[in-house]
Amino acid sequence: MRQHSGIGVLDKAMAVLYAVAEHPCGLGELCTRTGLPRATAHRLAVGLEVHRLLARDTNGLWRPGPALSELATTANDPLLDAAAAVLPRLREITGESVQLYRLDGHSRVCVAALEPAAGLRDTVPVGARLPLTAGSAAKVLLAWADPEVQRTVLLDAVFGERALAEVRRRGWAQSAAERAAGVASVSAPVRDSGGNVVAAVSVSGPIDRMGRRPGARWAADLVAAAEALHKRL
Repeated sequence: MRQHSGIGVLDKAMAVLYAVAEHPCGLGELCTRTGLPRATAHRLAVGLEVHRLLARDTNGLWRPGPALSELATTANDPLLDAAAAVLPRLREITGESVQLYRLDGHSRVCVAALEPAAGLRDTVPVGARLPLTAGSAAKVLLAWADPEVQRTVLLDAVFGERALAEVRRRGWAQSAAERAAGVASVSAPVRDSGGNVVAAVSVSGPIDRMGRRPGARWAADLVAAAEALHKRL
């Protein structure tokens, strides 16, 4: 669950940022996602746009702005440094889209992503917030999450506790047409130096290429990539 600072305008501005990061949207949908009045949501979104934290796409919808990535480049994040070294090789091996997700409350956030040079792609932009209720990365992150988070999310998930137990047993997860129709994925847990699961590394692509049991083909490579990330942490 998202934290609140107690500073009203800051919490509202962050609600706008998170809502837009989930998916580009216009004013009406922004109000629905945040619960803010139209005037408040519009004022905050326009203000964030002035500071380039939000931007408009070609359809006039708000999306995350360039200042977010510019600010992020100044942060020293060992996980992202490790991803920069490991993900290109994983993309080369699989020929598919690769992502790295972190747990954030009851969502997962894409913190790194690479797309194949050609062919159909499963584009998940950096900063995208996706639910924990579907997809292989969701299963991985939820399998080692706080029990209370597990109980809450499983109420709406397309999988159950048995699936999470299986993920913990074999050390990876797979999905087919769970998060999006026609998309398959495989994910593995990334652990820090203390052995705690801090992220999920994933490969995803069209079911036509990856099959409905993509783990049979790519699980070993995902586990190897996760271990390479772990060693760099």
